[in-house]
Amino acid sequence: MRVAFTAVPDSHLPSVDELLKVAVNALGGSERQGQLTMVHAVQQAIDDEEHLAVQAGTGTGKSLAYLVPSIRHAMDSDSPVVVSTATIALQRQLVDRDLPRLAETLGKELPHEPTFAILKGRRNYLCRYKATAGWPEEDEQDQLFDPREVSATGRMVQRIQEWAEETETGDRDELVPGVSEQAWRQFSVSAQECLGASRCPSGAECFAELARARAGEVDVVVTNHALLAIDAMGDLPVLPEHEVVVVDEAHELVDRVTSVVTGELSELTVSLAVRRVGRLIEQGIADRLQEAGEDLKALLAAAPPGRIDELPQVLGLTLALVRDTAWRCITALGPRGADKDDPDKAGQRKAAFSALDEVHDTAVRMLEAYGHDSETDRAEVVWLDAGTDRRPPMLRVAPLTVSGMLRDKLFGERTVVLTSATLALGGTFDGLAAQWGLGGEGKGWQGIDVGSPFDHPRAGILYVAKHLPQPGRDGLPQQYLDEIVELIEAAGGRTLGLFSSMRAAKAATEALRDRLDVPLLCQGDDSTMLLVKQFAEDEPTCLFGTLSLWQGVDVPGPSLRLVIIDRVPFPRPDDPLTSARQRHVAAKGGNGFMAVAANHAALLLAQGAGRLLRAQDDKGVIAVLDPRLATARYSGFLLGSLPPFWRTTDPAIPRAALKRLAAESAG
Repeated sequence: MRVAFTAVPDSHLPSVDELLKVAVNALGGSERQGQLTMVHAVQQAIDDEEHLAVQAGTGTGKSLAYLVPSIRHAMDSDSPVVVSTATIALQRQLVDRDLPRLAETLGKELPHEPTFAILKGRRNYLCRYKATAGWPEEDEQDQLFDPREVSATGRMVQRIQEWAEETETGDRDELVPGVSEQAWRQFSVSAQECLGASRCPSGAECFAELARARAGEVDVVVTNHALLAIDAMGDLPVLPEHEVVVVDEAHELVDRVTSVVTGELSELTVSLAVRRVGRLIEQGIADRLQEAGEDLKALLAAAPPGRIDELPQVLGLTLALVRDTAWRCITALGPRGADKDDPDKAGQRKAAFSALDEVHDTAVRMLEAYGHDSETDRAEVVWLDAGTDRRPPMLRVAPLTVSGMLRDKLFGERTVVLTSATLALGGTFDGLAAQWGLGGEGKGWQGIDVGSPFDHPRAGILYVAKHLPQPGRDGLPQQYLDEIVELIEAAGGRTLGLFSSMRAAKAATEALRDRLDVPLLCQGDDSTMLLVKQFAEDEPTCLFGTLSLWQGVDVPGPSLRLVIIDRVPFPRPDDPLTSARQRHVAAKGGNGFMAVAANHAALLLAQGAGRLLRAQDDKGVIAVLDPRLATARYSGFLLGSLPPFWRTTDPAIPRAALKRLAAESAG
């Protein structure tokens, strides 16, 4: 829906209209109605202390639309605004481009030049003390790695040591090229392992603490969804006190929060706890935990992967043994505050407590996930994740919903603005609002769609290949491959192929490379960043890939005229978490398929379709090969989640349009 908003004037600060006009003029842009509507909506939400969900299409200028009222509020209230993103790319865009330009522009209109800082989780910063002190070894099962990988890790460790002597921020993202998680772990600590600034010999120069201190003095703090969740749900605050949060890329919020609160338990996590506790307790007590871990390893190696709805007796006994032996180790370590005058010993004990707590608490969660009278009483789901050649099987536990956590912890105490190009699924915000926990008692909320500057019916065609068979489980049918070839030949290349699995993307690449006269790249051939760069710079080139490309490709111009989507991207039927969530919704009287699977598919479809139009002059075709988008009973919901492209099921129409666009590019 569209809502008219009026800006609320302030006695001593310029209005958001004035600030936006100054910013747009200085940055060389033009006023856009959707951007103006969003600015007013965000300002009014802040003034009324109500939550707001804003769907803003590509090209709206939504970053500017929320940053202007956010900066104004920070100045007026002397309280920072937190901006949370899902991706590093958007964080970097905000901190390296948008905020510096905006601060310089608005500084002349406001009491002082707006200030900003980026804040990440403690694991992202080098720990000075760990880099120089005798910390517990982080070998993490070196026997799983071949000698070449151990050697490569050694070279990375040496590079980190050299970088540690010169870095001013300790931020891992400054390391280019990056390093493996195994190498980085030897120089970083989690919040649970940290000694604390007052007790650590390096506390006065701690990179993580310095980053927090900077964040406490600025107007805008940029962070990520994971840290936002940790701050909201943890006992100790991580972010500075704030009244307003802007959640950009809000369609990712539920998945990122779920990842934060998912527990993992395997023989590796138990072994790490045993190594950490080391010689700090009697060997016999640690040995019993090691034996429990070995029992768990043997049990998981023989068990089938997937969701575990009923707790097998042998698994229950093993989890109880892990829980109890971990607790004995915790008890044997003694008081948590001991050895505060010996930093080395205190660091070893803190690391041991952290690893043991994780093992104990996760085992408790898994045991408590069972024993409920009905499906509606179940709060969490447990499943076995199959191992790989490099990693043994692992038990996971996750909540069936995070809506209650978000409602109580994130939305309860502050005003939250959520924005993305994709929020109104099936034409309504209700689906995502339910997942966020909005509604019911507490602050009010509303959702608005400020539209898009693109003329979708004139710029793009949504073609659904209704004549093709439904996709099966045995790979891409030959008819799909033939359809892809004809579309790509009509477009003269210039195609982004989005596939529902990496197997499908690779199979299509292998089958079509010999049939096409244009270069064909596949995700995994090189780093995604380099592949996208090559795709953008060479017009005839095609790029095939999977999930990360659905949301990560931004290629304006003639290099992208055709987006092919192989099938409606429903979650796998055997996905443990989504299938459990569907069943849980159904048990409560809802439509589990629509609330979970269809919402998931609608989000990804909209994100995939959003790759086509990235600039005002862009034109092209979205080709969905799955006929269910035209024939299934839920097709209306999915189509209602997509931009209003001109629609057709006639194969001749997109081919003709693509040939015209190819001729224009050639001319």
